Amino acid sequence: MDRSSGHRLGLGQGTALFVGAVLGPGVLALPHLAAAAAGPSSIVAWTALLALSVPVALTFAALGARHPDAGGVATFAARAFGPRPALVAGFCFYGVVPVGVLAGAMIGGDHVASAAGAGRPGAAGVTVALLLAAFAANHGGLRLSGRIQLVLVAVLAALLVVATLASAPHIRADNFTPFTPHGPLGVAHAAGVLFFAFAGWEAASHLSADFADPRRLLPRATALTLAIVGVLYLGLAVTVTGVLGDRAASSPVPLALLLADGIGGAAARPVTAAAALVLSFVAMNTYIAGGARLGAALARDGALPARLARGSAGGQVPRRSLALLAVLTAALCVAVLATGAGLDPLMRVTAACLATVTLIGMASATRLLPGRGRTLARAGTVFTGVVLLSCGFYLVVPAALAAMALRRGVRTSPAPSEPDVEGPPALATPRA
Repeated sequence: MDRSSGHRLGLGQGTALFVGAVLGPGVLALPHLAAAAAGPSSIVAWTALLALSVPVALTFAALGARHPDAGGVATFAARAFGPRPALVAGFCFYGVVPVGVLAGAMIGGDHVASAAGAGRPGAAGVTVALLLAAFAANHGGLRLSGRIQLVLVAVLAALLVVATLASAPHIRADNFTPFTPHGPLGVAHAAGVLFFAFAGWEAASHLSADFADPRRLLPRATALTLAIVGVLYLGLAVTVTGVLGDRAASSPVPLALLLADGIGGAAARPVTAAAALVLSFVAMNTYIAGGARLGAALARDGALPARLARGSAGGQVPRRSLALLAVLTAALCVAVLATGAGLDPLMRVTAACLATVTLIGMASATRLLPGRGRTLARAGTVFTGVVLLSCGFYLVVPAALAAMALRRGVRTSPAPSEPDVEGPPALATPRA
């Protein structure tokens, strides 16, 4: 029997995993990408996305508390609309996990290499090391990865608070003018890439069945995560713009520059490297955990090969699904490192797929939740739909994954939706 099969998440470990999903390595690269798209007005995009992510987060917490299952959004969609929308959600999330995990590892690798002066080979080496560490932690189960996550998130929060407070005295008012150099369209473009920073609730939904008491602990973990992420994101966004000015748009390592201005260049380098490693690992850890559990749930319900279903029960380690994700991530890593593909496309593809999954989850909640929960879900659906449109060309990737899911659906007979019946609904039932 799996030694970790009985482990359940408490409030501390659950919050740490949620924070890792939302406050990931994007905080290192996204201030630069957002500033390049919108200038100082990128703060508007940060603030709007944070405010509008509240109904999304609370809706996922309500769904997970009522219907805890490793299938996450796919399970919610099956209950609300039947198997085919569930397959679309499942394929979009499972298919993009290797992309998002690799993007996180590359961000960490780039920042560590920059701090150490190691160049491109050093960045590639750190990228591979982070991938190996994250998959190894998940192979050990949530007992191991949850405890690691709790320690690292505490360290991470302390590092970002230090960066913000140390650099705040260097804020200059003239760095906020002109405020909208690229107009409203620039803010929209910034919002498209910044969704990467606010995605994560759909990943956390796959861990709902691993909580010791989902109805009580999920809402609490969500509220704590919103508070932590809100303070850290807004503090960092304001100080990056106010301290760096034009440098925020031109440098791919704004956190390093911020720390250099606040505590000095010599001290900033090791702190930046440590922050990069922690930020990358905590996000990768959560997405791998959620993705592996989703893959096992999809296999359990007939949407993926049955051999991947082992470990689909709450608290278990779905090692076969985890191994498939490791293989896919390794293949993508080799291709990206060999071709020198940039980070921006990986992040935008991830944002487009996660926005698609989130939209399906919000739409499902409008049918599954009563009263105030349904109102929040409607607000989340509108917000996510607007963000999804801002992803532009990159919507071709979730469209392709949706087409694969629907082709899979043609080979399976639809299972009836049963919102009021306990237990996970079948995502796909093979033909007799």
